[in-house]
Amino acid sequence: MGRGLVRFLALLLAVSICGAASVFRPISDSHRSAALEVFAPIEGSYGSLEEAYEALRTLEVLGIDRKSDASSETCGNVLKVLGSSSSALKDAFYALKVNGIQNCKASEDVLKGIASRLQAGAKDANSLLDFYYSVRGMVLVKEQISGTDLSLGDAEGIFRSIKALSQSDGRWRYSSNNPESSTLAAGLAFETLAGVISLAPSEIDPSLIQMLKKDILKLFDSIEKYDDGALYFDEKFIEAQENQGPLSTTASVVRGLAAFAATTSAKLDLPGDKVIGLAKFFLGVGIPGDAKDFFNQVDALACLEDNRFSVPLILSLPSTVISLTKKEPLKVKVSTVLGSKAPAHRVKLVQALSSGSKDASVTESQELKFDADSETHFWDSFPQNFDVGKYTFTFEVALQDSEHEKAYVTESQMKVPVLVTGLISIDNAKIAVLDNDAGSVESQKQLDLSKDRVVSLSANHLQKLRLSFQLTSSLGRVFKPHQAFLKLKHETQVEHVFLVANSGKKFEIVLDFLGLVEKLYYLSGKYDIQLTIGDAAMENSLLRNIGHIELDLPERPEKAPSPPLQPVDHVLRYGPKAEITHIFRAPEKRPQNELSLTFLGLTVFPFIGFLIGLMRLGVNLKSFPSSAGPATFALLFHSAIGAVLLLYALFWLKLDLFTTLKVLAFLGAFLLVTGHRTLSYLASASNKLKSA
Repeated sequence: MGRGLVRFLALLLAVSICGAASVFRPISDSHRSAALEVFAPIEGSYGSLEEAYEALRTLEVLGIDRKSDASSETCGNVLKVLGSSSSALKDAFYALKVNGIQNCKASEDVLKGIASRLQAGAKDANSLLDFYYSVRGMVLVKEQISGTDLSLGDAEGIFRSIKALSQSDGRWRYSSNNPESSTLAAGLAFETLAGVISLAPSEIDPSLIQMLKKDILKLFDSIEKYDDGALYFDEKFIEAQENQGPLSTTASVVRGLAAFAATTSAKLDLPGDKVIGLAKFFLGVGIPGDAKDFFNQVDALACLEDNRFSVPLILSLPSTVISLTKKEPLKVKVSTVLGSKAPAHRVKLVQALSSGSKDASVTESQELKFDADSETHFWDSFPQNFDVGKYTFTFEVALQDSEHEKAYVTESQMKVPVLVTGLISIDNAKIAVLDNDAGSVESQKQLDLSKDRVVSLSANHLQKLRLSFQLTSSLGRVFKPHQAFLKLKHETQVEHVFLVANSGKKFEIVLDFLGLVEKLYYLSGKYDIQLTIGDAAMENSLLRNIGHIELDLPERPEKAPSPPLQPVDHVLRYGPKAEITHIFRAPEKRPQNELSLTFLGLTVFPFIGFLIGLMRLGVNLKSFPSSAGPATFALLFHSAIGAVLLLYALFWLKLDLFTTLKVLAFLGAFLLVTGHRTLSYLASASNKLKSA
């Protein structure tokens, strides 16, 4: 086959992660984005110094500079703990951890004072945690006071005291009073003993170092394994105060191993596959949502990348799917667990095994080309027999030279599941109505499934419906999709799904309506016909309405099952209703203006008669009170009468009856009080005048 066809097939290759296997990716930008949310300080501070250290350490490993977000309050807590003579060893330990990252400028005198407390704590310790906080705290003080030769008195005695807590299976006890052994405690013990070695004024007995190495190898005998090759340690300590999962337990062991390997000249011979398995475990976790798990994952990976025994190299795909339309070849990348650049190496494709036809497999070894700009290896020399489907690619990574400061380790062979996708041809698509007896074709129509065209058919219960088509790949091979369904949907929304089977090169389904009348619930009428063809390797998967068929079925017998109730469409039921437009009736016919004005005059006439009556009675203001008190009540009385008259007018023009009665009740009470006072005064004045 020519180079042109090879290039064409290169465009038809896409790589995706299959669900049956795991592909491990180094720490990426998605981890960094998630870390900014998980470790964001609440109102500028963290809950404790332990939480502050875990947040700052994680962000530091990920290359995120957020030290100033909570520096003021955090450093204040650090200096407070370091300056206190009564702070717990654990608090002092984490204060030193945070001080090493934040540089809170603790004075040398303060650090020396805390070092004296830690030395006393290591001397008087009676549990593994007391040894851990004291010894590791002294290591931190030694790192933060430049030029100070800080040592641990009776280092070998302390080493033996800690070693006495070890068990025959490589696990450790937290104290001599507790018989339970713990894997997490083993990691703490390795880290503590590494600190004792670094603080010892003289060399520790080599036999003790050898015994510790044997304990480490014994512990690895109990390591557990997932199906994808990931290795992890599980906690067996039953009476632990906290439920320690595999992530925290494995991270503790990794930290202990890294600390021990960094402080001793004796080589720690860990099998490379074990180191790779540990890296796979942490990378397979994804992005933890819990802050503690997030810290354990990132910190353990940092220890694996910066250790003296073996740095694991991870082969990964730069993206989940390589799209065909972008004209990209198959690409792989080799890097450390934190995504750092790997040393000089080469990658070979050893085998590309198809899960289908054995003819579509590559068995010869081919070296991948290297792109220095993207630091990725790519393969574009695809064989002629490459077709769509699932493959398992087997790669080998080899270092070009072995002169490195660190020892790098890779899997002997790395298997990556690959899915090659492409366009599938859909040919000879036909739909027909057949007579039930002779099987002769009554009506048949050709289908073009690449276009939105629908067909219209009709049939009765004595006829059949047949649908057929062919699926072929770009190399002319029969393609069998994951799913091929035919759906009939009645106008009442009742649906029926049928599987389209294949025989050889042809996919065909025949629906005998006589045998399906009960399944169709004897529902006559219009049925929409929908065809579904889909597969992960099929780029032109379709879900298409190809037409409808009018079915004439017999009447439903009394004992036949009824159609199932369809779910209520909540949008139609509770959604906005159609707008209601209201038309008022035509206004009633009104009288002429002259008649209305005449009626108004008759209404006003009684008021005019009232005024004339007042004049005839001789109304005057001679009896109006002259003193301030009675005059005030008289004015209020007459004002209340005017207010009542105004209220009557408002009731006529605007107010309703209930509002008018409420206001009238108030005005009536006011009118009663003021009228009584006014009339009482007038009666009193009249009596005085008569007596005089």
